[in-house]
Amino acid sequence: MAFLNEPPADAALDALDRAVVEAVRARLAAGPRTRLDASVLSLRALLAGAQPGDTKVLKALWGRIEAAAGPSLITSGGLAQVLAADRYGLGGRPLPAEEALKAAEDGARALIDLSSDRPWWGRLLARPELKIAGALPDDARARPQAFLVTREGSGPTGEDRTFWVTDSGWSDTKIVEAMGEAGLIADPLAAAGGLKLFALAGYVQAEDGRLTNAPGRLTGVIGAAPIF
Repeated sequence: MAFLNEPPADAALDALDRAVVEAVRARLAAGPRTRLDASVLSLRALLAGAQPGDTKVLKALWGRIEAAAGPSLITSGGLAQVLAADRYGLGGRPLPAEEALKAAEDGARALIDLSSDRPWWGRLLARPELKIAGALPDDARARPQAFLVTREGSGPTGEDRTFWVTDSGWSDTKIVEAMGEAGLIADPLAAAGGLKLFALAGYVQAEDGRLTNAPGRLTGVIGAAPIF
């Protein structure tokens, strides 16, 4: 049988494999970048001109390096676990949403389902030390299913979406229209517990004047995430 024969050696592929291993070891030894948005800009540069198949592999490799070199990763919810495994590997520790937020306060990164029964994201209005700094999937055409919450936050990276909460009782359509009149493009993401979560196009700072007369009495920006 053919399988009893020793497979032919491929010196060129062996050399490439060794180069990958050595590069990963060197990168891990160098440690994490000082800022999360610096990592984002690095990944974006790596993805420039990449084919779709290459993009998926590069994101997964980058994510696993970030997870190994950076803070510990917490996951909360089934979708978060699946998305974390795809991007960061299997090292995420599962916790309920509230415990995940506490872990983030202590310095971890917490990836939490958007589909939680309770609007945990609304609590970030009262916890300004925590910010959404990532959202998966992070493709431009994908809707976020899980948010990465950290103490680090993220600065503008050139291609971002911002997350904004309101307690307005207006319909989503009316809120979107009001935000549009203020010069902001809003997209409804979730509603629970009397709160509504919207994605705003671009990087919008909490003190942006366009939010001054936004609908609702309890409102605020709770973070921003890059799009790739």
